[in-house]
Order: sequence, then structure tokens, then C-alpha cells
Amino acid sequence: MNSKYSLPLLMLVSGTLAVSPSYADDSSSIEKAGSVVAVAIPAIAYGSTYYKDDKEGRQQFYRGFGTTVATTYALKAVIDKERPNGEDDNSFPSSHASAAFQGASFIHRRYGLEYSIPAYLGAGFVAYSRLDADEHDAVDVLAGAALGMVSSWYFTTTYNDQLIVAPNLSPDYYGLSVNYQFK
Repeated sequence: MNSKYSLPLLMLVSGTLAVSPSYADDSSSIEKAGSVVAVAIPAIAYGSTYYKDDKEGRQQFYRGFGTTVATTYALKAVIDKERPNGEDDNSFPSSHASAAFQGASFIHRRYGLEYSIPAYLGAGFVAYSRLDADEHDAVDVLAGAALGMVSSWYFTTTYNDQLIVAPNLSPDYYGLSVNYQFK
């Protein structure tokens, strides 16, 4: 196997294995669809780096996705929170939500909000599917979503990062920061 495809394949397989228990015969169609979308969003986010021929973006995706997966499973190992359905004590945080929101946030940060809206809608569906299946409560899903989003925003820069506009909010001040990079 070509070594340049080894890491992406490993990431996709690990993401698929992370959500595979949801494919049990007693799962609802909403839960199954949520599991598929939870894998599809990060896969599409990663695939977008090939469409744009964006090697730097791929490296940033690896860091964000790897951090998300490692932190999610470290928290699951350390925090024994029972699932709402009583199945086990691996409820916090939701790995489905963390993966889906990591992918959506990567697209947002790297390529812009207009490209990420469908991914965020899909990630919202994933979160809903986990609540509907009684696998998680709102805290689990929100923590997973926040974890995925923070890791992407931390490791990812914009594709054309010459002009950066960011909100600047404090208790006494609201404004925008504008930064232009000369190359």
C-alpha cells in the first residue's frame, strides 16, 4: 500500500469502528443514519483537501481529527458516566458528535462558512440521532460537539489566509479585528 494513503485509511477505519456498535439489529433508522453521517462528514472534510489539492489542509485535518478522537476516548475512559439507556458507562462525551462537528468545523475554518452549512446541519442531525436513540443526554452531545469544534478551530487555518476577520467580544466592548498577512 502506498504510504501516503496509510494514515487517511487508518483514520477512516478508526472512525468507522468508533460508530460501528450503532449498527446493531435493534437500532432505529434514525440512529443508523446518524452513524453514517457521523463518518461521512469527516470523510468529506478530509476529501475536500484533495479537491483543493491542499496538502497543508490535510496535515491540519490529521491534527484536529487525531486530537478529537484521542481526547474523546481518553475522556470516556476517565469519566464513568452511564448512558441514558443504561447500556454501559461510556456516555461522556459523544464520539459521534465530536467526529461530526470536527469535520464540519474543519470545512468552516478552512474553506468558509458557505461550504460548511450542510455539514453543520448534518452534524446537528447526528447529535439529534444520539439523543433520539437514548445513547446520550444533551451534556454528552454538547461536550462532544464542543470538543470537535475546538480541535478544528485550534489546528486549522483558512485556505486563503491573507485576510482574517474575527469578532472581538468582551463585557464592555464589541468589535471586529482585521488582520492582513503579506506574503
